[in-house]
Amino acid sequence: MEAPQYSIVIPAFNEQARIGATLDKVLTCVKAHGWLAEVLVVNDGSRDRTAAIVQSMAAQHTNLRLIENPGNRGKGYAVRNGILQARGAIVMFTDADLSAPMDEAELLFTALANGADVAIGSRWLDRSRQTLQQPIYRRFFGRCFNWLTRLVMHLPLADTQCGFKAFRRDAARAIFIRQRIERWGFDPEILYIALRLGLRVEEVAVTWGHDERSRISYLKDGLKMIEELLRVRFYSLAGFYNEDRYLEEGLAGCGGCREKSATPAAKA
Repeated sequence: MEAPQYSIVIPAFNEQARIGATLDKVLTCVKAHGWLAEVLVVNDGSRDRTAAIVQSMAAQHTNLRLIENPGNRGKGYAVRNGILQARGAIVMFTDADLSAPMDEAELLFTALANGADVAIGSRWLDRSRQTLQQPIYRRFFGRCFNWLTRLVMHLPLADTQCGFKAFRRDAARAIFIRQRIERWGFDPEILYIALRLGLRVEEVAVTWGHDERSRISYLKDGLKMIEELLRVRFYSLAGFYNEDRYLEEGLAGCGGCREKSATPAAKA
């Protein structure tokens, strides 16, 4: 297959109920826009028929590929595994629920074409684009987490957690070989790394609709994410994001992806 312009990574855990419909929408969008794109579904140790459904569809679509994690490692690990095995000049990831419609990827691609290294979808830049809002308690916890992210990590971003992000390939590799958080807290970590490397991160308002089937627990997972924010600060102070030996450790855990590329120098 010709090297793709775009790689679309979809992390999946026990998604048999919606992965077929999701892939139909993604593949239809790819064809409608004429994107030369590969679609990578990263199965994070699912115990249902997720992998079987993807394999069946891949037999009919040569640009669809299944990647298997070594068991259930978390969304952060799944995204990292997919990104580091992607072949596109532009790589992105989206959640399996497609809360942001796949067509909105054009907005991210445009931001990258205009000079951004990283383009992230935002639910909060233009709230009128929210087609189905979260319940008020979810909005409250989400805004609290964003405030903590700004306080602890000094991220000047309105929405770190939207699962709709795109990267230039070299920027993606520079970021994800340094990533260490494997579960929900990986989003602020990769943005922290990007800014630390001096990369240009642009927020883009996207259409977004809340999915009631979201598995995140705002109490249990929220506490875990706060712990992970503190770990990111520790990793940064310890030099884990800019020392070659730590990058080697990272590459060893990325599903066998050993290719190296030039990376920007990290800021002190």
